[in-house]
Amino acid sequence: MEAFRRSKVMFTAVSMGVFDLLAAGPEDAYALSLHMEAGEDAAARLLDGCVALGLLEKNGSLYANTEMAARYLVRDSPHTLAGYILYSDRVLYPMWSHLDAAVREGGHRWKQTFGFEGGLFSHFFKTEQDKRTFLLGMHGLGQLSSPAVAGAFDLSAFRRVADLGGATGHLALAIAARYPDMEAVLFDLPEVIEFAREFTAGSRVQLVAGDFFGDALPEAGLYTLGRIVHDWSPDKIEALLGRIYAALPAGGGLLLAEKLLDEDLAGPAAAHMQSLNMLVCTEGRERSFSQYAELLRAAGFSEIRGERTGAPLDAVLAIKK
Repeated sequence: MEAFRRSKVMFTAVSMGVFDLLAAGPEDAYALSLHMEAGEDAAARLLDGCVALGLLEKNGSLYANTEMAARYLVRDSPHTLAGYILYSDRVLYPMWSHLDAAVREGGHRWKQTFGFEGGLFSHFFKTEQDKRTFLLGMHGLGQLSSPAVAGAFDLSAFRRVADLGGATGHLALAIAARYPDMEAVLFDLPEVIEFAREFTAGSRVQLVAGDFFGDALPEAGLYTLGRIVHDWSPDKIEALLGRIYAALPAGGGLLLAEKLLDEDLAGPAAAHMQSLNMLVCTEGRERSFSQYAELLRAAGFSEIRGERTGAPLDAVLAIKK
């Protein structure tokens, strides 16, 4: 019953800049409250709540970031999740309050919650700094899973990989790091590619701008889709997989990075929570390996394998004969 309270404490502390303030060194509640534009007593309660949750340490009257908070909750950390946490606070948290309506009506809650049909960058992340913070958070999430996805199968037979809709390029970077002889391409919308330059600078990852639903796909023997298929309706998935299959040479492959549900659909809990999140905010859903395999076979793929990675995302590899 109380799990949402814990989430909201972390969301609020990130939103109010607590962990960023403490990145410079320990401070007491009074000094922090001034920066937070909050009353000292109320700020101290939030700070003590963060101590109780293991996000902060307290020595006398001074608060300091834990190692975990310094790594994941400070916005300037290369591993930060702060952007996704802010998205969870500003967007997902209010949308989830309408989960009952999403279940009854079977559709996302953008209009009910905000009065419009979506549009993160136009409504929630309007400034360049906001966009960068959000993409940093997505990059942080990617770093938790992409190395494991890159290592789930032997991909050494492929000479060129194109990551479609890969945001900051974390999956392409992970594959390029694991396979030094493989060429890597990141393909995403023009405005995303501009941000990706910061993350791929100095790497072997090439950047190509385009829309994977309408533009010609970069030539590759292996395509990757990380957290893409779960966003879309069956007809859009069919169209996207069909375009990828047509673009691949014989022997080419498609690597999916998604949370896999158990075959009996009894778990894992994280995958079910994400599937409900898809119900609330997208057209999509999470699936079991056999459900993904069915989609891939319908597109023409064969030799389909799935692997649990132990990371937040699992891996499915399909080959075109």
